[in-house]
Amino acid sequence: MDKYKKAIRENVCEICVDSNEKGFCTMNGEEVCAVQLYLPKIVEIVHSLDSENIEEYYQLMKDEICANCNSLDGNGACYLRDDVNCSIDRYYMIIVDTIKKVDAGLI
Repeated sequence: MDKYKKAIRENVCEICVDSNEKGFCTMNGEEVCAVQLYLPKIVEIVHSLDSENIEEYYQLMKDEICANCNSLDGNGACYLRDDVNCSIDRYYMIIVDTIKKVDAGLI
């Protein structure tokens, strides 16, 4: 899992809107990064599919991770996703690409 964490830090965290100019997370103790929290599950999801269609990964992440997130209201709406404030939702294309590159030995 360490190789995925390192690659995510270098490819996602460094461009994240919640990071400083050096790529370090600026979220406070009350906030949690969904990518870091759910990274093992995200890796599992990416490994469970072999598709060129990025939307299939996105849908599976929503089904497996978002469906159990505390940010959902009673109607299934997510205020973090609606506000473009969910790191998984915001960066899922880069996350999937990064995991696939790690698996291929490219990073």
